[in-house]
Formats: sequence, C-alpha cells, structure tokens
Amino acid sequence: MTSQSTHTDLTYQDGDLAAYTDSLILTQESRKEDWDTLAFQEKAGPQFRRAQIRYVGSGATGNHEGDTRTIPSQGFTFSNMRLPAGGEGPEHTHHDVEEAFFVLEGEIEVGVHRDGQVVKRVLGYRDMIVVPAGVPRSLKNIGESDALFCVIIGAQKPQIPTYPETSVMHGIGRD
Repeated sequence: MTSQSTHTDLTYQDGDLAAYTDSLILTQESRKEDWDTLAFQEKAGPQFRRAQIRYVGSGATGNHEGDTRTIPSQGFTFSNMRLPAGGEGPEHTHHDVEEAFFVLEGEIEVGVHRDGQVVKRVLGYRDMIVVPAGVPRSLKNIGESDALFCVIIGAQKPQIPTYPETSVMHGIGRD
C-alpha cells in the first residue's frame, strides 16, 4: 500500500484502477492534527483545547474543503479527535444530523442533555455512542492520558452546531 499524502480527483472511469484505488486510501502517516479548527472554544477555558484529524469531508467545524489530504465527502464525514487528559468537548447540538463517537484510546465520559438534566456514561476502547440529530451532547476525557476517538457525522456537509444556553460556549463566536 502506498503512503498517500494527497487526494486526487480520479474517478473509476479514468481507467487506471491502481491509481484510483490509491486515491481512496488515507494513511495515518498522512494525517495532520489540526489544533486550530476548534481553538475558538478555548475562550471558554483551556480544557476545551482539542485536535481534529480529518479523513473524509470537513465535518461541522468549518470550511476545510480545500484540504487536499482528505477525501471529499459523498454522504458522511469521518475524523479522529485527540482530547488531552481532562479535556472537554462542550455541550453542543447538531440539529440536522446524527453524530457518533467511537473510542480508540482512553476513556471518554459522554453526556446526553435534555431539559436541564444530563445523563453521563463512560466509554472505553471500542465503545461507541450514536447521538440523534437535535439531542445536545458533551464529552470529557476522564483518563490520565490523551484520548483518541472517531467522530462520524451523517451528512456530506453538516450545519455548524449550536450551543444551547446551558453550554459554556453559548454566545461565544468563532472569530
């Protein structure tokens, strides 16, 4: 297998099946931890610092369509998230799409929010939660080292999430 670092816009009809197949592969070595995409959340505190590692599409974190290291989304987005020990993902809501978290390393405490209540569950290695559209969610790394987890969002280009009044991010903008 090749260690591809850029995605080309080849199609299956281009005739070179090997080049086409290589254009569909994204290796760990070609990924970049993007600590800047969600840096605006640090306005609410340093515990909200985390890195997105994009593979398919740009997720709901902003406009990354020009990132040639990713495969353009056809119907979902896929990234990894690195969350330092004690780090948090603030309460937020995706109104248009479900979101799944699949833990690869560490322990993540996920919260599902409704009507002022929060139910928390701990996810570890190879555990997963799928949160439906419109349901507020949050997460926290409760381990002593970085956590790494997959984030799958079920749309080609999801809307930017909102932060309910109960979120520390409510009223904090991206700029």
